[in-house]
Amino acid sequence: MNIVILSPGYPAEMAEFTRGLARTGASVIGVGEHPADTLPGNARNNLAHYVQVRSLVDEDGVYQQLSHLARHVAIDRLECLWEPFMLMAANLRERLELPGMNVAATEPFRDKEKMKQVLDAAGLRTPRHRQAGDSEGIRAAARAIGFPLVIKPLAGAGSADTHRVDDTAALERVIAQVSHVQNLSVEEYIEGEEYTFDTVCADGNVVYENIAWYRPKPMIGRAEEWISMQTVNLRRVDDPRLQSGRKLGHAVLKALGFRTGFTHMEWFLKPDGEAVFGEIGARPPGGRSVDLMNYSNDFDIYTGWAEAVTGRSFSQIAQRAYHAAAIFKRAIGQGHIRHIEGLEVLRRRFGDALVHVDLLPHGAPRRNWKQTLISDGYLIVRHPDLATTLEMADLVGTDLKIYAE
Repeated sequence: MNIVILSPGYPAEMAEFTRGLARTGASVIGVGEHPADTLPGNARNNLAHYVQVRSLVDEDGVYQQLSHLARHVAIDRLECLWEPFMLMAANLRERLELPGMNVAATEPFRDKEKMKQVLDAAGLRTPRHRQAGDSEGIRAAARAIGFPLVIKPLAGAGSADTHRVDDTAALERVIAQVSHVQNLSVEEYIEGEEYTFDTVCADGNVVYENIAWYRPKPMIGRAEEWISMQTVNLRRVDDPRLQSGRKLGHAVLKALGFRTGFTHMEWFLKPDGEAVFGEIGARPPGGRSVDLMNYSNDFDIYTGWAEAVTGRSFSQIAQRAYHAAAIFKRAIGQGHIRHIEGLEVLRRRFGDALVHVDLLPHGAPRRNWKQTLISDGYLIVRHPDLATTLEMADLVGTDLKIYAE
């Protein structure tokens, strides 16, 4: 089987999905903007062929090169797991007459208003919402929905350009901040904790499901620089407290007609136990969340996804032995990383429970914390007990310090 994967080496997780495809025996053809020798090893070493294009934004250019390739090699599938190019991938499938998600199936996963319209029609609980294209549209939507509300891009990913608005003065400030965004969703703000519902599906069947907990809600963590945001992968998808969200997730997949691949849904658990839909992507979660699944289960979900899309039997056995938490750190100060404090103490204290450390090295420029969840690095801890996992995660938040100057 010959499978094209768009952007096989970026973001970082894409290299692991490329490896997963190769492990199933597929011949993997990468398509990207950069020379092959600049790709991460896990991507480069698992490609049977690589097509360098001028720009992945240039759909016609990519199509021309793939059309030329198809005259010499049969292309069986085209995969894309990076949010910005999901619609382009759907267009390419249609133009090349390949199986997989077409444009009509993809659009509700990219356009938050269409997404919620489909789910509203299915009788599923979504926040009250309206689409807005300009400042007057935002004001009209705010009047109809009422405060507090959330304003975010229709086709955005994560919490970029997402704002909570509590009153008219804040509304005017946010209108100025989002003036560069062409299409926006104005939504009811949902009080409650925020979770994910992630799946790998094969031909309409859920072969793996996962629930993670955001601490705090991303909208809060993305607003305050001092916060060390956490994603906590939970062992028990059968936790009674979470069943309303799990049931909602399965209903959302059915309503949207999703068939094969990774999905990443975000939802809210209100204090009264009601689950409210947030949004969903036909792709894996970012922020190293796929790695958290592997650490929770001691399996290889990258290969599991590849088994699903190539029609092979799903061989990954979910052990669900650990809660696993990723803690994302932001440096204190500006400029370049000069000192890391507390890491060795945490290593000694946590022992084998500290399973991964990836911090910017001394001398590296610190990252813009408003533009990346990963920020200036992260640690991953795991433990069978949730309270112990959260205690370790909080200690990373308070006791590990990165200084820049």
